[in-house]
Amino acid sequence: MKKISLLIIIAIALASCGGNTDYTPKPRAYFRIYYPKKEYRTFDTIYPFTFIYPKYAYIEKDLHPQQNEKVLNMKYLLNMQFPQFKGTLHLSYESITSKKVFDELREDARTFAFKHTVKATSIEQGTINNPKAKVYGIYYTIDGNAASSVQFFITDSSKNYLRGALYFNTEPRLDSIQPVLNFVKKDVDTLIKSFRWK
Repeated sequence: MKKISLLIIIAIALASCGGNTDYTPKPRAYFRIYYPKKEYRTFDTIYPFTFIYPKYAYIEKDLHPQQNEKVLNMKYLLNMQFPQFKGTLHLSYESITSKKVFDELREDARTFAFKHTVKATSIEQGTINNPKAKVYGIYYTIDGNAASSVQFFITDSSKNYLRGALYFNTEPRLDSIQPVLNFVKKDVDTLIKSFRWK
């Protein structure tokens, strides 16, 4: 009886091992992303600057500024929303009233960018230099799983200053947001290249 039971167990085990033996685990899947056509329009209102931004984004006043950021001029806080990507480019404008204020604003921009060093793998700085339009500044590219991947400030070095920071309303995992980040970065670059003071 024991021999028959053992033979049945071996037969069942061999039968269950048959069939397709080349199993490969499926790679991790992500939602399919549909990218809109790159079309732009001009932002030219009561604000002391103008620029080009994408038609699939919209701009609104920021009525709830971040608690940890110094805000001197509440009137000029804007959010450029990218609703299909759950992204926001926060823009804040300040008037430069003295060299001391200008130095503080530049240091604030640097401080806010380098707050992400805990999660960032690297932070690269690039200069923004358009003497013809009097647009100068620094562009911070923050790599890794940081909350913000792009930050910048632009100024005319005498009267005007604008700071921008791009955030996505999702868990900061670079491998999942990288395609969208690359797409939106082109829009941020277009904004900076087209930026003009009034």
